Amino acid sequence: MKEKKSLIKKGRVVLIQLKEGITFTWNELKNNKFRTFLSLLGVSIGIFTIVAIFTAVDALKSNVRKGFESFSNNLVQISKWPMTPEDEDGNPLTDQASMNMEYRWWDYMKRPDITYNHFKFLKANSKLAEDFLFAYGASTRVKYGRNTSGEVNVSCTTSAFEKMLKINIDRGRMITKAEFDEGSLVAIIGNAVASSLFQEEDPIGKMIKIKGYSVTVVGVIEKQGESITNFTDTDNAVYIPYLAGKMVFGLREPDGELDAIPKEGVTSQELSQELRQLMRQARRIRPGQKNDFSINEFATLTDMLDKILGIIKTVGWIIAAFSLLIGGFGIANIMFVSVKERTKIIGIQKALGAKRYFIMTQFLAEALILAVAGALAGILLIAIILWIAPIPAEYDVHLTFSNILSGVAIASTIGILSGILPAWSAARLNPVDAINSK
Repeated sequence: MKEKKSLIKKGRVVLIQLKEGITFTWNELKNNKFRTFLSLLGVSIGIFTIVAIFTAVDALKSNVRKGFESFSNNLVQISKWPMTPEDEDGNPLTDQASMNMEYRWWDYMKRPDITYNHFKFLKANSKLAEDFLFAYGASTRVKYGRNTSGEVNVSCTTSAFEKMLKINIDRGRMITKAEFDEGSLVAIIGNAVASSLFQEEDPIGKMIKIKGYSVTVVGVIEKQGESITNFTDTDNAVYIPYLAGKMVFGLREPDGELDAIPKEGVTSQELSQELRQLMRQARRIRPGQKNDFSINEFATLTDMLDKILGIIKTVGWIIAAFSLLIGGFGIANIMFVSVKERTKIIGIQKALGAKRYFIMTQFLAEALILAVAGALAGILLIAIILWIAPIPAEYDVHLTFSNILSGVAIASTIGILSGILPAWSAARLNPVDAINSK
């Protein structure tokens, strides 16, 4: 029991001394404002840099993800154009090597187009795909009465359209499978197209003109907004059945985009392998010959983008490290000056019974307060910039709590590391020598 009371008493003494040490430190910082400012500057710049880069990378990643949200996660695309460079045998490169490879667009451009016949062949022979989508697009103006839109993308698709693309209908309904199969002259339109043609009028059931053909609007797509990876731009798009589009644009065998999604339990890699073999069979490519088409997996592309963003983050760390290093040396230098200025006071404190940890606490607390204050100043500057900068609402750019916490944690680490040596040198001073120092 006595041992417990003694331990509690010692704990109270330690807490009181810690409190006195921090109070003493705070007073010292207030009395040396210019020195405090110089100490804050380096840390502020370093934390500003690293938290700003973290915020930018997070925003970029969020907007990239937003762009991919319009597609099924396991979508596989058959195209003449690869998403990433390919090796000499025509196989896609998805690792670090692809970043160093040249994108040979002049070779890819010579490849034959993907057509509706390929769509029919794959649909009839694939055992691993749940469904296929064939689509082609044309840029044209759309009319309603006296109103004419700007150039919009009219996308002509098959019935798997709803499965492949994650589109929400704001008003009206989706095109039915029967309408797709029959080539009915019906359309769903983007939010921006609806606004430009109809203003406040309800577009559902109204007739729009595409290349002179009257097409009935059956649905309006929910507003998507802007994204740096806005592959589909559904706000400025019109979707009609493939057969209707073939008639409207007068195309006999249009080239287009061919997409597939795997059956449940089948991976996109397994489906890609099957489609690669089927396309070689459809194109009559002999063994040993290179593919004249590409199989693109959207999941692989997102992985590559994550790697690129990781590299950007690493570069940010390197840039910020220089500022933090300068800030750390600045804090250490000022702490040594502070030890020299307060040598007599340290000697008196030690003569009165102050322990080493008490002396160390004063200087470590001072270094820590300087570093954290510098971090908060840098973070506050970022918050002000984000507040006053004209960033469109569609772009998800904001200062997250995790980034703030990371900035403060990094600054705290720098502060403690910078203050250890000066604090230890102060704690080891001989009280007699310290009191008699000049």
